[in-house]
Amino acid sequence: MIRSLSEVFSILAITSFLTLGLAAADCARAEDAPAAPAATDYANPAVWLCRPGRQDACSAPQDATIVAVNGALTREAFHSAKNPAIDCFYVYPTVSNEPGGNSDLTITGAEKNVVNAQFARFAAKCRLFAPMYRQVTLTALRAMIAGKPIPVDRDLGYNDVLAAWNYYLAHDNQGRGVVLVGHSQGSGVLTRLIKEEIDGKPVQGKLISAILMGTSLPVPKGADVGGAFQHIPVCRSNNQTGCVIAFADFRVNVPPPENSRFGKAPEGMQAVCANPAALGGGSGLLNAYLSAGRISTGSDGPREPFDWTTPPKPIETAFVKVPGLLSAACVADEHGSYLAVTVHPTPGGARTNDISGDVVVNGQVLKDWGLHLIDANLTMGNLVAIVGDETKAYLTGHKK
Repeated sequence: MIRSLSEVFSILAITSFLTLGLAAADCARAEDAPAAPAATDYANPAVWLCRPGRQDACSAPQDATIVAVNGALTREAFHSAKNPAIDCFYVYPTVSNEPGGNSDLTITGAEKNVVNAQFARFAAKCRLFAPMYRQVTLTALRAMIAGKPIPVDRDLGYNDVLAAWNYYLAHDNQGRGVVLVGHSQGSGVLTRLIKEEIDGKPVQGKLISAILMGTSLPVPKGADVGGAFQHIPVCRSNNQTGCVIAFADFRVNVPPPENSRFGKAPEGMQAVCANPAALGGGSGLLNAYLSAGRISTGSDGPREPFDWTTPPKPIETAFVKVPGLLSAACVADEHGSYLAVTVHPTPGGARTNDISGDVVVNGQVLKDWGLHLIDANLTMGNLVAIVGDETKAYLTGHKK
């Protein structure tokens, strides 16, 4: 559960600013700001959360416990791919509680936790690359909300990711296809990277797909290309490559309110919703990998317990699966364009009939936040499967 309203509003502000690019969330650079920091050298392995061939943040256990309707528990073992043919490149969301306006490049529990939850499972399909970057911190947004802004360099984190991407292309890619993966602030940074460095350029030929979670990527109404990107369409099948999957999750019975941070787009546009459970349209079952503990923000430590069965049974894995409990469909209506998640309760069953993931303050759900905290968890199994299908299509196309 969220402990502080200021924490929530800080995160909401940074999400709005960094995924939608709203000038209103400007944290203001100080006129007497110091000289620009030195560029990050990504030849240094210490500035990578994840790289192939080593034990690092992406090596945390990914086994999951399958919770059946009758309360039975079954362990699902995770296996990384041996010699995967493609790569995945990830930019993590806002997690830093460091004291300055921008984080440093020190790996903390916050980065380790989020890469474990949102990216490590892609090792089933690809080699994993995840750079550290000097992101805008939660501290800066709290200061802004309090009316006491501190200096922030919005380009600093982007330039880090750009340098990491260029290093990867020069030293690691070797002609391989790549999937870009981001969430929230990470999706905002990747959107800029794609727009400025990939869209319509030769390197676009390496793009298998871009997975941009927890963002409002604009596209003209009724179109699958245009808006943010001019040559990269929305993915509409598991076998389509060179495309983008973007979405923001809300409960079907708690749609985006008027002041929602997600699901909205400028006049004449709409936010992209590509449903990982059914890219071709309609509803599909979510193959979710949910945290075994209760979801909260701003915590690097162990999660509070969450009861998955009645009576409660101990869960020994970091993740749980709840087959048949969750489905999703893209909705475009007066509330916006978003991925609507439906919970399917089983009366009389021993398994829980709900999930953890809403932003809650004093017992009240903040509707403008939706299920942003678990965008990746809800769709993880579906996304990993899509990457597998896309990889086959990409490799087949390149052989031809």
